Amino acid sequence: MPRNSTFPPPCVMGDEAIMAPKANGTSAVPVQKNLRWGCDEKTAEKICNHNRHYAEHSGYFEKTTFIDDSAGLQGEITFYDSNTGKALYAAPRGRTMQQFLRESRAHGWPSFRDEEVLWENVRCLPNGECVSTAGTHLGHNLPDEKGSRYCINLVSVAGNPN
Repeated sequence: MPRNSTFPPPCVMGDEAIMAPKANGTSAVPVQKNLRWGCDEKTAEKICNHNRHYAEHSGYFEKTTFIDDSAGLQGEITFYDSNTGKALYAAPRGRTMQQFLRESRAHGWPSFRDEEVLWENVRCLPNGECVSTAGTHLGHNLPDEKGSRYCINLVSVAGNPN
């Protein structure tokens, strides 16, 4: 994982202050009840608010209803912060749903590209950690030959819109 990196635009960099302790770990609020795709609230609370380095298990998203719910969809899915309900990602953009799902399966986590990130609510820290502006741990930027690739925990983006 990169250390003290600056990622190229359109990535919006943030600093450690975003992840300062708050009322509920790194967030002011706990995860929502009734997360989408059957995501586990206990796992989400641990990953989103009381964690800076770890992730849900590789392939976790395939054990939820996400694949079945997404595979036949036309258009984009909006992914919301599991704490605040703010929109964080919209996918697929610039590719098909099958391409999005194929890349996500290959890496073990939903994998977003720059054009799918809603930068008004997402930041990358210099160590590659992806976070919401509200302090939710989302995942990590793991660039490849195509550019930035944001490997994101489904439990972090399974919220309902606020």
